[in-house]
Amino acid sequence: MHLFWAHGYESTSLALLKDAMGGISSPSFYAAFGSKEMLFEEVLKQYLETHGTVTAVLHDPSVAPRDAVEAALRGSARMQTDPLHPPGCLLVISATTTPGDAVGSQSILAMDRASTRQGFAACIQRAVEARELPGTFDVEAGALMLDTFMRGLTTQVRDGVAFAQLEAAIACAMHWWKPPRRSVRKSAH
Repeated sequence: MHLFWAHGYESTSLALLKDAMGGISSPSFYAAFGSKEMLFEEVLKQYLETHGTVTAVLHDPSVAPRDAVEAALRGSARMQTDPLHPPGCLLVISATTTPGDAVGSQSILAMDRASTRQGFAACIQRAVEARELPGTFDVEAGALMLDTFMRGLTTQVRDGVAFAQLEAAIACAMHWWKPPRRSVRKSAH
């Protein structure tokens, strides 16, 4: 996973993969994984089940819409800057480094992108219904804006932007969506 994450699909050679696996032979590699693309598909699935869960909060209706969006953005920034693995998001890096003829891998990547945009859209739609956002708000445009911002974090992280700077950028990005006012009850004395 870390090789594909650090180098992208195209630049992760069979030689690098075999070396990382203790110098196994080509026949052993193909017997175990079938192909580089089949291995990469398994890597993507594993990533989605671990690091990729930072956006799961977008699909949780028990979390307030704005809180869910902000948690997904902050969780993504935190995950992408974690020093225990290569910087950035494997899925974003893979979107531009995986060839179009790698149909299975491209399908996994496209499904994840669609799911994330749908999660952002669902949060915005819930906020519109709760009158936290205007009824005329363009839900799809808002979802696309948030998704584009989140995916852009990878470029910033790969350029060495620190987590604290990303947190400040997320605060700016969320400024348009004011938190809902909480009603305060006055006590009768």
